[in-house]
Amino acid sequence: MRHRARPSRRGRDSAIEKRLIRVAQGSAKSARRRLYLVLIMKHYLVTKKLLCVCRSKMALTQVSSNKCAGGFQKVFEHDSTELKCKMKFAVYLPPKAETDKCPVMYWLSGLTCTEQNFITKAGSQLAAAEHGIIVVAPDTSPRGCNIEGEDESWDFGAGAGFYVDATQDPWKSNYRMYSYITEELPKLIIANFPTNPDRMSICGHSMGGHGALICALKNPGKYKAVSAFAPICNPIQCPWGQKAFSGYLGPDKSTWEPYDATVLAASYSGPQLDILIDQGRDDQFLSAGQLLPDNLISTCSEKKIPVVFRLQPGYDHSYFFIYSFMNDHIKHHAKYLNA
Repeated sequence: MRHRARPSRRGRDSAIEKRLIRVAQGSAKSARRRLYLVLIMKHYLVTKKLLCVCRSKMALTQVSSNKCAGGFQKVFEHDSTELKCKMKFAVYLPPKAETDKCPVMYWLSGLTCTEQNFITKAGSQLAAAEHGIIVVAPDTSPRGCNIEGEDESWDFGAGAGFYVDATQDPWKSNYRMYSYITEELPKLIIANFPTNPDRMSICGHSMGGHGALICALKNPGKYKAVSAFAPICNPIQCPWGQKAFSGYLGPDKSTWEPYDATVLAASYSGPQLDILIDQGRDDQFLSAGQLLPDNLISTCSEKKIPVVFRLQPGYDHSYFFIYSFMNDHIKHHAKYLNA
């Protein structure tokens, strides 16, 4: 015995709407009844819209909220469809967000970090409040996926998603940080906060600097500005990147190139992208050959991609370094977000 497939909710809603329209347009016997049916349909459509909005807003659970710099520093949790786990992200809402829509700056953190490192150490809130910018800081990887080996190494697995979409088992079902950052998370932010969807930018530190650069270079025009602190600029050439990419993407190095900022810069043909990079001269990972900024700068110079690269004497790889120059980066983003 064959069973007829049950139509989707969208299909059922569409059929109901079509029937209401037909009835309202002429099947009723009197003008009064037609008016009554039109009012019913309007009520139905408004209710449907409100339910959609409520479902979107109910998708987030507030974890914390603290008054800060005149606005609010909040943390939310949600069920991620891309990562198939619960994810947390931080969002700073400046005072301006109480009355107006604001641009959004996304911050991507580095190895071992969560959403907490940036909001408690970088000191971004005062500058974000001054320039009316919402700042979103997600976690750095999926959490609690119970994948064998994901907690064995500090530079691979949990806390080290590298902002790629994994293609290898057992990582490919959950470790899809690139799609999470560029697609799922922005949709959540637009649906739940007073944002201007056409005004967003991205920045990050170390692994997150790598993430910010590739997101901007892979999506010409999507981000109005990009900046980075001590980014991993050429991951296919450094030990960190080689370990992560071989694990997440497999041995074929041609699949690594779409996630390498230096390679992407060589073929970039989008709108002008003014990149700001700060690098500590005393950064131990710079001297260890993990960051390779010279490779990116050389490629950008050849392609005439503007880069302001500032080598900061005496600074290392820590959040003390980030805190020292965070205001400059917020101003850089505000220049383009508020233009």
